[in-house]
This record gives sequence, C-alpha cells and structure tokens, in this order.
Amino acid sequence: MAGLDRLWRWWRVRHVDPALAQVADAPRPAPILLYVVNVDWFFVSHRLPIALAAQQLGYRVHVATGVTGRRAELEAHGLVVHAIPIDRGASGPVGAWRMAVAIWQVLRAVRPDLVHLVTIKPVLFGGLAARLAGIGSVVAAVSGLGYVFVARGPWAAVRRVLISAWYRLVFSNRNVVVIFQNTDDREQLARATHLAPARCELIRGSGVNLGEYVLQPQPAGVPLVLLAARLLADKGVREFVQAAIMLRRQGCAARFVLVGDVDPANPASLEQSELDAWSRDQVVECWGHRSDMPQVLAQARLVVLPSYREGMPKVLLEAAACGRAVVTTDVPGCRDAIEPGVTGVLVPPRDADALARAIRALLEDEARCRAMGLAARALAEREFDVRRVVARHLELYGRCLARHSSARST
Repeated sequence: MAGLDRLWRWWRVRHVDPALAQVADAPRPAPILLYVVNVDWFFVSHRLPIALAAQQLGYRVHVATGVTGRRAELEAHGLVVHAIPIDRGASGPVGAWRMAVAIWQVLRAVRPDLVHLVTIKPVLFGGLAARLAGIGSVVAAVSGLGYVFVARGPWAAVRRVLISAWYRLVFSNRNVVVIFQNTDDREQLARATHLAPARCELIRGSGVNLGEYVLQPQPAGVPLVLLAARLLADKGVREFVQAAIMLRRQGCAARFVLVGDVDPANPASLEQSELDAWSRDQVVECWGHRSDMPQVLAQARLVVLPSYREGMPKVLLEAAACGRAVVTTDVPGCRDAIEPGVTGVLVPPRDADALARAIRALLEDEARCRAMGLAARALAEREFDVRRVVARHLELYGRCLARHSSARST
C-alpha cells in the first residue's frame, strides 16, 4: 500500500498540479498553512493581510482556490496557489464530487500543519476532506450563513435542515475550531450542530486598514447615497431602488448610487437587464465594480446596506473608517457593524418605506449625519482595525498548532 501511495503522489504532483511538486517531498522547516477559499478575489480582499502576517511569522502559506485572474498577484507575494474547481453556483453532485476530491488531493499532497477553511463550500467540503486526510488542526471561518438561510419557502426549509446536518458532521471533528463573525450566527449554528463553546471563536469581520480608509470630511453639494455590494436580491438592492424612487417623488434632492457587479454564480443575483433599466430611467446611477473604495466612500454623504443577513459586512467597516453614517437593517451581521443610534440607523429588512424614511431623516439633519460619522470612525479605531483582526488569527493559529502538538505527545 505504501508503494501505491508513493506512485499516486508522484503521478499527481507531476501531471495534474505542478505547484504540488514543489512541496510534496520537500523538507518541512516551518509549519505549512493552507487556506481553502471559494475564489481568489475574495481571498485578496478579505484574508490576504492575515496570510502575509503569517508568512512574516514563518509559516509557509498555500492557497487552494477558484482562480479568476488574481493568481499572479498572490504568487507575487510568495504564496503557493493551487487552482481547484469551486463552483459557487448550484454545482450538482458531479461538481460537488470534483470539488471535494480536488481539495482532498491538495491536502494529501501538501500535508499542511494547519488548514483554514473560508466561506461556505470550503467549510463543508474542505471540512470533510480534512477529516479524511487526517489533518490535525483545522480552522473553519463561517463568514455568514449564506443564501439558504435567508431564502423562503418549503424547499429552502428542507435545504436548511440538510445543510445544518452537514455542518454537524464537519464540526463533530474535534480538531476543528470555528470562527464566527457575529453572535447570532454563532448561537444558531452552534445550537444546530452541538458545537462546544470551547471550539467557537468570535472575530468581528476581516477588519479594515485604517491607514488606507481615513476619516473624510463630509462632501459639499447634492448628497450622494451609496449602496456598495454584490448586486444580489438579498443585499436589499431592490428595496434601495424602491426607496430612491419614493424619495425622488417626494422631492428629495439626492443622488442614489449602486457600486458593484451582478454575480451570476449566486442564485440571488440580479439580472444585468434590470440594472440597465434603472440606469436608463435615471432611477439610480450604476457605477459597476470599483477598486478605489476609499475614494468612492469619500463622495458619499450616507452609506446604505439593506441586507437580509450578513456575517460582518466589510463595506460597513470601511464606511465607519471613513466617517460615514450608515442606514442598515436590523439583522445579524449588519446590526453588529454599527452602534444603533450612534453611528447609524437600523430599519426592518425588506421594508422600502422604512428605509426611505431613515435615509430622508439623516439627509435632512446634516449635523447628526456628521456626528454619526465621527462616532463611526472612533468605533472603527476601537473594534475594526485590521491589525487587531490579524493578531487574533495568528494567536488562534498558534493555539491550534500547540494543542495538536500536545495531543500527539500524549
């Protein structure tokens, strides 16, 4: 059997994934940290600072991900990238099997000391693969419960039961520690999976670079109301547009702007034709994807996110760092990103009327808007500094490795 295993490894690393050939038989002077994440651009925007800090601390860092064009950027930082077929849409049983096998093969070849699984499919498929591969230390980051937990209807209820059972199977592995971004997700999933409190960590989001996102003065002129997100129905985009129409009819002089793209891989994605119609009718301005978010936020008087549920929305952390008041929904994740009444206002989800009233009230009270923005910057400095988030992750990595080392020695 050992001979067959060596033959399989030789064939795999030399004929399927050349990156694996660099590490399969290499000496191991430092711990290997492997991230498994759905797509490369998400890793760059949400986890890269942690990976680079781990690298500086001595970890050899690998990233297994769906590749969409950011591979060269990751490799320029010295990270080893393994392309895996993660379909964020409805992949079906064949796609699911391919994904699980690809993750397992990377785990078997790289032999990481620590695996960090990020987002839903990597946690579910990677969690099972890590168990089969005998990985001793696994960190699973639940950055939100996803579309299935906000969808309505009997089929959605059945899917929630099935997904919860799958999470229960993954989390039954005692080597897994789970990071949650808000207390609601932690309590709901821990209750559904019987996850012990000792294996739960609460880290509020991926943080924000306070040197890049700086306090900005309120812009003069016609106020700009901004929603920046993937353009999904469950981000409350349609409610935002409905609120804009109401306020325009009431004579409210403001510009309403959508920043972001549709996401065809997500079942909740809007259609491009819908955006085109809004732009054509001058209901809202559609700016598309922007990589200069500090400059975009500097133009906004008010940032709005009427989402149905989140983990910890990064755009609200960025808005706070730039000193912008927020209108968002009273749902998990969104309410955790603000101090209600101090840095922003909460409204019920799926309620365009309440959203319009809250937006108008803040636009008509410029002094309150400015005060909320200053309080938001203070909140960002106190809670959301990316350096704090990085330090929490590195401390967790150290504890996981030490615990596994202790378990092996006993």
